[in-house]
Amino acid sequence: MGIEALRLISMVLLGRNDLLFIILAILLGIVLGLFLPVPSDEALSLYFVVGIFASLDAVLGAIRSNLENKYDSKIFLSGFILNTIVAMILAYLGDKLSLPLYYAAIFVFGTRIFSNISIIRRVLIKVRKFDKKVKKIYTRKHERRILYYSSIKKRKKH
Repeated sequence: MGIEALRLISMVLLGRNDLLFIILAILLGIVLGLFLPVPSDEALSLYFVVGIFASLDAVLGAIRSNLENKYDSKIFLSGFILNTIVAMILAYLGDKLSLPLYYAAIFVFGTRIFSNISIIRRVLIKVRKFDKKVKKIYTRKHERRILYYSSIKKRKKH
């Protein structure tokens, strides 16, 4: 199931089935994250969390739109960058005003993330059901052809 998910992600994001590229990118990200000294301040962690939620929302939205055949890379990139920056700025302004505005961002992006995941799940289930139906129909037609040809051969022998 994990490899199928990676293939789906690579097909959605790259438009092709380049599993090796995705695996290498993930490994590179893990290695860079473990070995590069990235200073993380506790005060900045809130902004990173909001930015990660916004980024995850954009990625899941791109996967959803690709499954619905509505994907546009310009919309994805602009939404990814703009939503992340705006969410982080709102969290920062809320922090300066002593208002927990990051709760609103987390709530909105969390709701959209779960909504996108549920739609992706429904689309994938429908695709699987359709594939199974097509496979059954094809198998039945193939069996009928075999039965038909075997009955013709029996008639010719007699």
